[in-house]
Amino acid sequence: MTTPADNPSLVPLPGHLYVVATPIGNLADLTDRARAILGAVDVVACEDTRTTGAMLTRLGLHRELTPYHEHNETEAAERLAEQISLGKSVAVVSDAGTPGLSDPGFRVVRACRRRGLPVVPVPGPSALVAVLSASGLPTNGFLFAGFLPPKSAARIAFLQKHRDFDYTLALYESCHRIDKFAAEIVEVLGADRVICIAKEVTKLHETFLVGLAGDVLARLLKMSLKGEFVVLIAPRDFVP
Repeated sequence: MTTPADNPSLVPLPGHLYVVATPIGNLADLTDRARAILGAVDVVACEDTRTTGAMLTRLGLHRELTPYHEHNETEAAERLAEQISLGKSVAVVSDAGTPGLSDPGFRVVRACRRRGLPVVPVPGPSALVAVLSASGLPTNGFLFAGFLPPKSAARIAFLQKHRDFDYTLALYESCHRIDKFAAEIVEVLGADRVICIAKEVTKLHETFLVGLAGDVLARLLKMSLKGEFVVLIAPRDFVP
């Protein structure tokens, strides 16, 4: 295992923000560098102190935690940037994956950039990249749109607008709407559009449904819809 003596990047520097990717399901996916940074920064800013606290406890790490989530992000970002400007080292994490990708992270990074403070990425797991890499759909270019609005009309409008998009569309969807969204894909783009719906990536019940949208929808409706989903939609002319 690499040590700080071998690799100085394992030691957080004063007055730096570290954007740290954490596992999306399998704790073994945490990098040595992420573990070292999380175990040595002055403060870990996280979406849910219970979730991150439990992860750190399993790793044998104990750090000061502060809430940083969608409901306090604007205020917390400025507070954290001020602490960094005074010399503290801060790591920002989401509940799972890479901060800033449909998770809090953007505002504290922006606050630090505005002040000229160093921001250091500590890369690692991302549900988006994991699914793209294993889907078999084109990855030469893609549009990541995060979570679409909860209203069906807005989702349908998005699909209509991007019906002829030249690259893969990548989205996140909740377990409460995944069946409706899959049906909307069939309705708007057709049952023969190639898609991938991935569930619980890196977890015990990891599932990839890849194929024609009509077939994927039929298979989806036969399985448990509990969990977290990534949806990929191939360009119209793609042949698997």
